[in-house]
Amino acid sequence: MIQRFHTNARMSQMVTYPLAGTAVVLAGQVAEDETADVRGQTAQILARIDALLAEAGTDKTAIVQATVWLADIADYAAMNTIWDPWVAEGQGPARACIEAKLADPALKVEIQVIAIKG
Repeated sequence: MIQRFHTNARMSQMVTYPLAGTAVVLAGQVAEDETADVRGQTAQILARIDALLAEAGTDKTAIVQATVWLADIADYAAMNTIWDPWVAEGQGPARACIEAKLADPALKVEIQVIAIKG
């Protein structure tokens, strides 16, 4: 059973989970349409994460950890306008958000998650 502690609408400060389940580790996901603004890129990425997790037999409620890389930390609030409503209520993962130089200058955000299956 996944347990979340000190949870708010965006994230949890700590997440514990059993090792008997299967970890689903996604690669960092980026937007297909690199011309979109940070909101558009974030929405594309989260849809892609939803699809990959479904393919693995799980969903966003089982995400235990997320790392968000922003090309410009000034986009933090804009990215969260898409992230926050996407996170399942009471199911916020442990999350870090970092400014980083991304692989392609057109990319504004990259997100990696780890979820549990079973």
